[in-house]
Amino acid sequence: MAIERWMPAEKITRQEKYILKRCRTKRKLFSFLREHRHEIFDEDFLREMEAMYRDTGAGKEPVCPGLMAMALILQGYHKVSDAEAVELTVVDLRWQMVLDRLGETEPAFSQGALFYFRERLIEHDMDRRLLERAAAIARSTKGFDYKKLPKTLRIAVDSSPLEGAGRVEDTINLIGHAARNVVRCIAELLDWEFEKVCRESGISLLTAKSIKKALDRDWSDPKQKAEAVDVLARQVLSLERWIDKHLDEQAGRPPLDRLLSTIHEVMEQDLEPDPEGGGSRIAKGVAKDRRISIEDGEMRHGRKSKSKRIDGYKRHVATDLDSQAIVACSVTPANVPEHEALPEIKADLERQDLHCGEAHFDRGYMGSPTVAELVAEGTEILCKPWKVRNGDLFTKEDFHLDLRSKTITCPAGHTESIEFGRTVEFDPWNCFLCPLHDQCTTTDYESGRTVSIAEDERLQKRLRDMSKTKRGRQRFRERVPVEHRLAHIGQRQGRKARYFGTRKNLYDLRRAAAIQNLETAQRKAA
Repeated sequence: MAIERWMPAEKITRQEKYILKRCRTKRKLFSFLREHRHEIFDEDFLREMEAMYRDTGAGKEPVCPGLMAMALILQGYHKVSDAEAVELTVVDLRWQMVLDRLGETEPAFSQGALFYFRERLIEHDMDRRLLERAAAIARSTKGFDYKKLPKTLRIAVDSSPLEGAGRVEDTINLIGHAARNVVRCIAELLDWEFEKVCRESGISLLTAKSIKKALDRDWSDPKQKAEAVDVLARQVLSLERWIDKHLDEQAGRPPLDRLLSTIHEVMEQDLEPDPEGGGSRIAKGVAKDRRISIEDGEMRHGRKSKSKRIDGYKRHVATDLDSQAIVACSVTPANVPEHEALPEIKADLERQDLHCGEAHFDRGYMGSPTVAELVAEGTEILCKPWKVRNGDLFTKEDFHLDLRSKTITCPAGHTESIEFGRTVEFDPWNCFLCPLHDQCTTTDYESGRTVSIAEDERLQKRLRDMSKTKRGRQRFRERVPVEHRLAHIGQRQGRKARYFGTRKNLYDLRRAAAIQNLETAQRKAA
């Protein structure tokens, strides 16, 4: 299968000069993309994208991968749908200029072609390469040559919430939604009316527009609510038995198998047997990794702080503090701790052959084993330490830690040996007789004062010592650019996810970061 390579003209025409002049004050990135498209999509990068395709015999030839990738950048920059992106290739002179299609009266590609190209880009992880390419351009200063860029960086990593695109529902609506999807699928397979499937399978509740309206209970009454849950569970069980009896073969095939798997997942996580009534009731407590949306099965409840809940995802970015280029990204479900994103970010940096000379982290990332790996590689870790609290009593900071001799000395002068990752306990009798006892501990003579020694206590002590100096606090503030990058990304993406699922939202984050990097490069070139 021959793939036409995108080879836009380099010489700027008279009409393009006029358009470029109009872009001087607003939407400046159009000018940068027109003037530097050959550097962004050079021959090597175009060859990489062409490798996504394989000769599959007869079929429709793909649109130039370079042109399609540039269109995805423009789509993210303009924040438009696939349908509008297709239309803009005809009606917007700026789009036509960047895509080298001035004067064309037909769309550059179809809506379907844009969709399938994006899917292929994600499948081959080329959205990561697009981000890396844009990051290399943003990091360059004189004439772009990514092979000559420094390999050692000062990076900072931080995260922000990303609200999921799926609808968050309570247990009753989740089960009803999942069951409705199953019935719709059966109706399509059998070419029956939706209501007929409901009657035949014994799940008449779904014939109403609202599952709660059909149940018609006083939801403030716990007893009536429990009855409603049991009624719904019994009708769903009736549906499953009917499927087993009449659609045994189809139940194991897509898409019905996936829909049945969803309803089983929701029922198992949210319901449990009622020991009193013999039916089902809403489970006590919250299931680990609980599903909260039918449309997006990867969304989760999580927290950015004690007071702020997230229904969806967290987006993570790693920023080069010197060039302010975003060099790596990650998206995780909201219930995943920040530190679990760090291995993926480190892997992305290693693929670019980049080494961290300094790594500035938010506290949430410090629990990752990746931090210890970075320390072993010679990276200087910088993070504002947790405040040590112990009420009105002595804290760990009042004790003298000698990490070389592995000892700890209390304010009264008593010394004990320590082990990293363990809790040290002082002699109970010494503590009981100590004149500073009431200032140090509330224990009696049966137990002594304890102090927890972290596995990375050397690092934690260094960070605590830094926080006590003006120079140290100044170095902690050097991570501020990553917060600015996150704020810009938030404005570009919005607070709500564009797609369902972690991987597609990672693509959207990488695209937004690539656009941010190109704007950074544009400001440097101005």
